[in-house]
Amino acid sequence: MWYIPGEMMNNPYLLLTPGPLSTSATVREAMMKDWCTWDDDYNQGVVQPIRRRLVAMATGEPGYTSVLMQGSGTAGVEAVLGSALPADGKLLVLVNGAYGRRMADIARCLRIPVVTAEVAETEPLSAELLTRELAADPAISHVAFVHCETTTGILNPLPELCAVTKAAGRVLVVDAMSSFGGVPMDVGDLAVDFLISSANKCIQGVPGFSFVIAREAAMYECEGRARSVSLDLFDQWQCMERQGGKWRFTSPTHVVRAFDQALAELEQEGGVQARHRRYQTNQDTLVAGMERLGFRPLVASDWQSPIITVFAAPDSPDYDFKRFYLGLKARGYVIYPGKVSTVDCFRIGTIGEVYQQDVAGLLAAIEDVIFW
Repeated sequence: MWYIPGEMMNNPYLLLTPGPLSTSATVREAMMKDWCTWDDDYNQGVVQPIRRRLVAMATGEPGYTSVLMQGSGTAGVEAVLGSALPADGKLLVLVNGAYGRRMADIARCLRIPVVTAEVAETEPLSAELLTRELAADPAISHVAFVHCETTTGILNPLPELCAVTKAAGRVLVVDAMSSFGGVPMDVGDLAVDFLISSANKCIQGVPGFSFVIAREAAMYECEGRARSVSLDLFDQWQCMERQGGKWRFTSPTHVVRAFDQALAELEQEGGVQARHRRYQTNQDTLVAGMERLGFRPLVASDWQSPIITVFAAPDSPDYDFKRFYLGLKARGYVIYPGKVSTVDCFRIGTIGEVYQQDVAGLLAAIEDVIFW
């Protein structure tokens, strides 16, 4: 097993993961001041501008709003599913990975009637699959799926899936946890009803809250439906609307301030289009280098996102992921274990405060630790 020198334990390493991810020093520095959750300097000066900027990032069309929710991205998904589905509603979840399955698990836990349509983890979802499922079950009221499924890094065909859902008159829930802010999209053009993402993904903040961008009309329909007090999406939204950005319960103030700084840095970079180009360059560099070293991506390039890439484990009896992982960590790079249920693999993220020279450094470290 690789030995990690004691001094390395105190040194920063680069997180090549899909979130939490490596953040800028200035984002981390933004957390060094305390804020009062009741004060206008925080609510009117930080929270409300964040809400407006998120909507502006999402669409130029009127009729959309945003709400911030304490907790992880999964908590945001649970808030939406638990608040948007009426008692007589039925949810269809399209699944091609662990995070789609998690949405279905949430629905079952909340006693929401749910059906799933599943394809292989290395294959994208399809409009044809969705069309068949909706035609077969008129009771389905809501459709949910993951845009970028980080089990594999697949980018599911968002425009096609949205078009089928809306043509069928169903309410649309999109988990854009790992794509919003890093992949261009317009939720108004796509007619998305609820989009969920998290502070610690492509906007490059730190963990602590999720956010929902939604049609105002769809938000109003959530009144009285919540299956949880703390995850009541409508009540949280109304509190922020009526009290100028105030959260119902304790706000993660330091995390919110870091997110405010991260949004400013996204704008300084040139917005979502520019960030997407950087992420894509990172991913292109990674794949070219890994293939040169003999590693094979599992996902076809047509469906590969710039967010995270899954590689098949080497076909060698000497390969051991933990040994590989620790060797890279000792050299300053942290990667992710695999999550594909049928293939031995590992994942490398290319988002966050990561640039082409960082990917080149990772590739050199991988070449250095190859032992098979």
